[in-house]
Amino acid sequence: MNRRHFLTRAACAAGVVKFSTMPATAAVLASNSHFEVYRTKQQWKAKLSDFEYQVMREEKTERAGSSPLLNEKREGIYLCKGCDFPLYPSNTKYESGTGWPSFYDSLPNAIGTKEDNGFFMARTEVHCRRCGSHLGHIFDDGPAPTGLRHCLNGISLVFQPV
Repeated sequence: MNRRHFLTRAACAAGVVKFSTMPATAAVLASNSHFEVYRTKQQWKAKLSDFEYQVMREEKTERAGSSPLLNEKREGIYLCKGCDFPLYPSNTKYESGTGWPSFYDSLPNAIGTKEDNGFFMARTEVHCRRCGSHLGHIFDDGPAPTGLRHCLNGISLVFQPV
């Protein structure tokens, strides 16, 4: 097990505590009407499954290795499951070894970020710029040309092949 795998698994284990004790910041963020796509809590719950809602609106994390999109190799675009907004081109996806779909860059003006001080560390949370849905986190251990790893919950995404 390398250092990244150890830290990822440790962070996931710590996340159980975080999710049960911290307020849902994505829900607070998304409740603001400054997003182009706005839905009430009831509308989001009607659109999403229970687990999709927990991940996309309450910042939960899917289990590592559980997303079918992890092994998606076709050419296409990854869209936000919350509003069908194009977020990531397939040519920026790479195998990070973390168990989550990873990208080194997003489409221009597709995402928003905010500071996330959960897991006893400072991280950068990434969300859909259009509807505020939580996608995952951005780390600075990715490949060239950006050096970034957008580590995403596959459950927050829809793959559209071209």
